[in-house]
Amino acid sequence: MTNVKSILICFVALIILALPAAAQHPNIMVGNQNYPNEPSVVIDPTNTQRMLAGANINNYYFSEDGGLTWQYGQLSSSLYGVWGDPVMMIDTAGHYYFFHLSWPPSGNWIDRIVCQKSVNGGYNWNVGTYMGLNGAKAQDKHWAAVNRTNNHIFVTWTQFDQYGSSYYLDSTLIMFSKSTDGGETWSPAFRLSEKGGNCIDSDLTVEGAVPCIGPNGEVYVSWSGPEGIVFDRSFDEGETWLDQDIFVNEHPGGWDLTIPGLDRSNGMPVTCCDLSDGPYRGTVYINFADQRNGADDTDIWLVKSTDQGNTWSEPKRVNDDPPGKHQFLTWMAIDQITGYLYFVFYDRRSYNDNNTDVYMAVSKDGGETFTNFKISESPFVPFSSQFFGDYNNIDAHDNVIRPIWTRFDNGQSSLWTAIIDANWVSSPAQGSIFDERHELEQNYPNPFTGSTNFSFKIRKDTRVTLTVHDIYGGEITRLIDREKHSVGKYTAFFDPSTYSLNTGIYWFSLITDDQRQIRKMSYVK
Repeated sequence: MTNVKSILICFVALIILALPAAAQHPNIMVGNQNYPNEPSVVIDPTNTQRMLAGANINNYYFSEDGGLTWQYGQLSSSLYGVWGDPVMMIDTAGHYYFFHLSWPPSGNWIDRIVCQKSVNGGYNWNVGTYMGLNGAKAQDKHWAAVNRTNNHIFVTWTQFDQYGSSYYLDSTLIMFSKSTDGGETWSPAFRLSEKGGNCIDSDLTVEGAVPCIGPNGEVYVSWSGPEGIVFDRSFDEGETWLDQDIFVNEHPGGWDLTIPGLDRSNGMPVTCCDLSDGPYRGTVYINFADQRNGADDTDIWLVKSTDQGNTWSEPKRVNDDPPGKHQFLTWMAIDQITGYLYFVFYDRRSYNDNNTDVYMAVSKDGGETFTNFKISESPFVPFSSQFFGDYNNIDAHDNVIRPIWTRFDNGQSSLWTAIIDANWVSSPAQGSIFDERHELEQNYPNPFTGSTNFSFKIRKDTRVTLTVHDIYGGEITRLIDREKHSVGKYTAFFDPSTYSLNTGIYWFSLITDDQRQIRKMSYVK
């Protein structure tokens, strides 16, 4: 028993020591199998402990504990094949969906968009259904949205006459299809884009169609191409669309961006609509990246419309660093309970080389102001010889926020998320919390077999709550409950035997009037 305990202590010590002491939003590795990239993540809106993620080419992951641990599998389809561009979705019935490109044993490379479904939480998947088959034409760069009032599903993508062709008669179009029966059947593909683009898969190609749903079931979508960023909409669940696309904004430098260290990078638009009961309900937002400030200064932007896309605001810069550094591969999500906007992107503001951090931004005032904060615990350096993917992703629901991103270490790609503490994130309009941040130290000893101590520093007078939680977030005890503390350093004693705890991983948190910090610890009984 002693040897087993010693081995376990060493093992969990390595886990704890791998987390830097200053980490505000603990990083969790989702997986590193099968060289993953281009991740997608969704939170079950009916149970935020359940999450689904995917990555190129056929990797999927699901979590039942809020993203603290992940189970892994590889998707297959004997009928249609699986060829990447994963798009994950969960409907309000709790059904999981994995949309992807195809390479069927009988057919052509990426000749359709495939939807595979799981009705048991990701443990098993059906063989799939498809949309968009049009001879040998390529169907690429899709995204999906679900209407949470009726679970109707809407998919948009790019059709290539001949992928990669520079022949002037070959073109690309934005296409649309929907399902009203949980992905069992799909409507005939319908052309959305008024004007097409070329097939080179670059700035003059129409791409980046990400649909979203409005408060009354409207379907909104934007994309980029030779006309810049344009917008289309349907008020009858995709039966009819505008005759003419609405111009949103120029896309200076195009969506095909050059970023040092990457073989390619895109700034394609992401479209979202506020469905919350907050003051910005119905506002449509488009998030994108471009190089309007120069090829050495990629920035993240947001535009919005408060009249269902008829008119659009001037772009607001989301990243808040001084000019001259790269921010790239952005994605956006709206918490449909709070109406808050969350963004995730790669960021090089702290470096003069290709070292790369992951940042988030939040806006709590309808995209008028933004607070930026770093979420990666350490930087990494990508290399152009390794495919890095075209996007990252993020989802948010009821103050549960989960970004997902790819990083490279020692030639190996891996997927990561962060346990974002929504109580810690503030926007400038509400006053910054970064000026006088309290400090919760790592417990000592850790791992521990008997008792342990929690130390924290208070930078300004405040009320303090100190809690201990199990790995699922359930509260075990409050060692301090809203007690007033003056500036100073404090220590609290914790005896796990009082609470009959078993060996395992636990969390402890410091909550003050305007901040919350969490840390992980390990107990060996």
